[in-house]
Amino acid sequence: MKLANVLVLPGWQNSGPGHWQSLWEVAHGYQRVEQHDWMQPLRGDWIARLEDVILGSDEPVVLVAHSLGCMLTAAWAAHSRNTHRVKGALLVAPPDVDREEVRQMLTSWAPVPMNKLPFTSVVLASSRDPYCRLERAREFAAGWGAEFVDVGPLGHLNADSGLGDWPEAHQKLQALMNRIAPA
Repeated sequence: MKLANVLVLPGWQNSGPGHWQSLWEVAHGYQRVEQHDWMQPLRGDWIARLEDVILGSDEPVVLVAHSLGCMLTAAWAAHSRNTHRVKGALLVAPPDVDREEVRQMLTSWAPVPMNKLPFTSVVLASSRDPYCRLERAREFAAGWGAEFVDVGPLGHLNADSGLGDWPEAHQKLQALMNRIAPA
């Protein structure tokens, strides 16, 4: 799979320069899906933007989502007729948008879409994520038909977690891409 076909889906407020997603873009040439409003994200707008980018790709894509990007992936997959264009997804630190304090910040994102994803997926979650209990992240993975990986007590798995370019997660992405690569 060509590197340009890896789409990075940041979460709410985007991923800054020290975030592993940003570091992967620089190091590996992955493409960020830019949203028009990172601060007040509307689910329908984000879904439409992802659909546009996927339809604009000449090749199948792999999604690398963080936080709200995970919910974007699940919501897009529940509505799109183009899910066959996605071959896999690495879903990192999904937030529980059904929790009251999260729902108040991200008003258009509840409920969590729990449809089985029609592509190979892996959920990475932390036991100390302030936006989602580990058990709830495990429920998301089960509902989405995704492999679940507990990465330990690392917070929200963002720049504040001190992960740097997070080579362990990139190895998970590479393993996912190897699994879905044509024989």
